[in-house]
Amino acid sequence: MTLLVYLVIGTVLGGLGWNLLQPVFEAPAFRRRNYRDVDVATASGLVVVLAVVAVVAGAEALAAAGWAGDLAAAAGRTATLLAATGFGLLGLLDDLAGTASGGGFRRHVAALHDGRITTGMVKLVGGALVAVVVVAGLAPENFGWLLVDAAVVALAANLANLLDRAPGRTIKVSAVAFAVLAAVDGASAALAGPGVAVGAAAALAGPDLQERSMLGDTGANVVGAAVGLGAVLTLDHGATVVVLVVVAVLNAASEWVSFSDVIDRTPPLRWLDRVGRRS
Repeated sequence: MTLLVYLVIGTVLGGLGWNLLQPVFEAPAFRRRNYRDVDVATASGLVVVLAVVAVVAGAEALAAAGWAGDLAAAAGRTATLLAATGFGLLGLLDDLAGTASGGGFRRHVAALHDGRITTGMVKLVGGALVAVVVVAGLAPENFGWLLVDAAVVALAANLANLLDRAPGRTIKVSAVAFAVLAAVDGASAALAGPGVAVGAAAALAGPDLQERSMLGDTGANVVGAAVGLGAVLTLDHGATVVVLVVVAVLNAASEWVSFSDVIDRTPPLRWLDRVGRRS
């Protein structure tokens, strides 16, 4: 029940935030051309960050007033707050100041070799550091598991960003992955914090699919990190390592394989990818 409440709150705040921030997203700094050359608002994922901040602030205020909440939910909320603000800031930098030069780890490394630091490289390195801070608060058993947990969060965040090449794709994949985690875990309160981010992102599915907005790196990184954090919070060591291998392989494969091409060539994935999208 706790997880469901947080999902609903996240969805409500996400929808409310999207409507209230319309004047902000109309500003020239937030306007971009999407893959179909349609003018849309980028970085709408800022709504997800603000929803997480609002929920954690509200929960802390209630705790100060004497409300005894679920300890597992509290740990997840704090970790999600760190992930949302850290990855959200790095993503916003790339959304507003990034150039077409970034795109793929090899290109960022090549730019660095030429003496240029891309916003994408800042995001990758900064994301790794943020992930360490996020999981350190969960008191991992030792240094090795700190690195494993941090890698899951950071790679999941980057994978969500790599998938964000078509309307609604990252939101759909994140929702499915989170649903699997919830089913495996029995929908425990430990997923409450990440659930706020996933719920807020779900509220943006309509504008995203209708090509009125894009999550941008701001939102994709945060939602991906939230799902990765959910895995760290709920899975045992063996399952966490399996998740790490999967996200690492997918991140590496993206350097040579187009996810969009794979999806288009696979009928079930193509159908799911296009559900709700403009024709």
